[in-house]
Amino acid sequence: MDWLDFLALWCGVFAVLALIGYARSLAGVTRAQRTVRVMGRIERVQQPRHGSSGKDGIAVVVSFQVPSTGQEFTVTNDGECGERISTAWTGREIGVLYPRGRPHAVKFTNDLWAGRHGLGWPNFAVFLVYVGLVVVAAVEWGWPWALLGFGGPWTVLGTCYVPGIVRQAGRRIEALTTVDPVPGRVIAVLKDVSTDEDGHTSTSHTPVVAFTTHEGTAVTAYRTSDLPDPVGSYGREVTIYYTPDDPAVFTPDLAAEHRSRKSEIAFSLVALFLGVAAVAVGAVALAL
Repeated sequence: MDWLDFLALWCGVFAVLALIGYARSLAGVTRAQRTVRVMGRIERVQQPRHGSSGKDGIAVVVSFQVPSTGQEFTVTNDGECGERISTAWTGREIGVLYPRGRPHAVKFTNDLWAGRHGLGWPNFAVFLVYVGLVVVAAVEWGWPWALLGFGGPWTVLGTCYVPGIVRQAGRRIEALTTVDPVPGRVIAVLKDVSTDEDGHTSTSHTPVVAFTTHEGTAVTAYRTSDLPDPVGSYGREVTIYYTPDDPAVFTPDLAAEHRSRKSEIAFSLVALFLGVAAVAVGAVALAL
């Protein structure tokens, strides 16, 4: 089997898998579509203990109602429970997922409706088909087609993505400065030790910040950035800027937030430039 035969098989297999995935989604039988999605409410928040592990997230008690029966369930986030809860307060709404008929097997999510159609794998299969076609074009007609195949979609995505990043950055900074900041405190520094395949160990430290909003909401949250010397930050008093609509969006360093947004915009612009450059070089190479 030569390269072209292999690429043809590659494209054919993943095209079939994509069609099967889309057909299952249209029939409403994907795992994601059979998952029950409801909003839960945090009833109780347990303060993390200084020096403990942060892998499981902030310990909370969550209540939710089963839509089909109206029965109320109360669960905790012990063990494997989906996305880690890194920001919590009593009364906060959080997404709850569970298999139909098994409300005790819950998983928590920050975005309740993400992936609800079960199209993640079919879309990925289509992407792999496209990669195969680009490779075929590059092998058959020359490397400029690889640049066009990469740069074209990349440029389109960047053109759609960059303006939203710029607008979002402006809205985020504006929201963080809508109300006066409030005092906060680092109530714990969590410690996790991991070992890689070569036996080397690494240690990560996660400060936990507590603050109360002007509305009286007591927030407990992990903070992995914007805090200098996280290892020695236990007990430190900090000033918290937060968004009134969602206290989960906050920062103890407004200047660092400005720098982070600028860096994100700059990175997005560089990525867009790379796509445009790839298309330009490929088009010029084909024209020569």
